[in-house]
Amino acid sequence: MADDPRGSEPQPTRDAWVVASFAAALDLALVVCGFGFVSLLLDLEVVGDPAVGLLVGPAAVGASVVAVFIALGVLLRRPERMAGTVLVAAVASWIAFVAVAAIGHLLGSSSAVFASLRFAFVLGAGWFGLLVPACAALTASLAVLVARGRRGGMERPRWPWERDEEE
Repeated sequence: MADDPRGSEPQPTRDAWVVASFAAALDLALVVCGFGFVSLLLDLEVVGDPAVGLLVGPAAVGASVVAVFIALGVLLRRPERMAGTVLVAAVASWIAFVAVAAIGHLLGSSSAVFASLRFAFVLGAGWFGLLVPACAALTASLAVLVARGRRGGMERPRWPWERDEEE
């Protein structure tokens, strides 16, 4: 066991966080792509209130991606539970998105708390807000499949220079 390059950390835990990090990157890419398409097709701004500022949208998306990363990192240790993992990732991403939007609106527009909560829930119930948990659910579904495969003995893909000459 002393020659084990992975150290003392168990393999499922390390695999869960590796899969979660790639899934978070995929989630960010899907959200940005989805926001772009929705914005172009419906001629909408992601954050319609110009008084809020430019950073509320990116900060809310970043918070939702971090929520997906943490949820998947914790839940992919036991990838047998797909429905629960997908649901937790989707709900966590939406809550993070709405919470950061409310905080950003409150700080950016210096208005009342009720107005900031209203802004955040309207944003969360719109096209952009509903796209966030949809992308998180898709990402979590794929991450669970990868985690199940890794647990079942699937090896990672190898680059051509990593392969044995016998293949």
